[in-house]
Parts: sequence; C-alpha cells; structure tokens
Amino acid sequence: MKTATGLDTTLVGMATITSESHCPCLSGETYGSCCEPLHRGEATAPTATRLMRSRYSAFAVGDVDYLLRSWHPATRPASLELDASVRWFRLDILASTGGGLLDRAGTVEFEAHYRAGSEAATQHENSRFERVAGDWAYLDAV
Repeated sequence: MKTATGLDTTLVGMATITSESHCPCLSGETYGSCCEPLHRGEATAPTATRLMRSRYSAFAVGDVDYLLRSWHPATRPASLELDASVRWFRLDILASTGGGLLDRAGTVEFEAHYRAGSEAATQHENSRFERVAGDWAYLDAV
C-alpha cells in the first residue's frame, strides 16, 4: 500500500515496514535494497541463502504470492494461508551447504523466531533448495 508521502509500506505485525526500514531478514540493509526487489520480482536470489532470507522476509511481511512463486513446482502447495497473529522477529542462519552461484542445489539450516499471541517460539529447519529454470526455489525441509 502507499502512504500519503508515496512510500510503499507493508504491515508487519503491529508495525509498518517501508522501503527505508531495516529488512526483516536482519541483513543490515534496508528492505528496499534487500528483500523488497525480490518480492516485487525485480531481482532474483543469487544463492540459496539469499532466497532463504527473502522467504523469511516474505513471511514477516505477509507476501504469500512471493512465497508461492519461490516454491519449487514439485512441492508447491496450491494455496497458502498465513496466520496473521504470528509476528516473525529474528532469523538466524546456522549453516549452509552448496547453494552458491554455480551450484544446482543446496541446503540452509536456520532458526526463525516468532511470537504467536503472548508465546515466543522458534522454528528450526534445514531447508533444501534447487534451481528451476536458473532461479533458486525452496524444495522442502530435510
């Protein structure tokens, strides 16, 4: 959505994120220079880790379309509904294998921290990624 000043904004939990906000993936960059161009389809992730970060940010900003677009066609669900009560607040990348510029496959182990109501929790996953038509796609969790 657009603000009165013309800035694009996305709701994140109770806060609003703009292109100038810190990126939810905690890269240290702004959302506008980090994950937002991937979400808008203006750029693609060069590595599996970069795709993982952008998918985490998509969960944080509620971008279901991007999550489905970046999902491997062999495992992609027909639809996806996000729980609006969940607020994602921290991503820790723990390890990765492959997934580089010249690789065809890779894994990224991560912990994603979130709040659901008054409860804090962590999702720990080792995700598999493969290239589809040259672009990285989330395949599944190991």
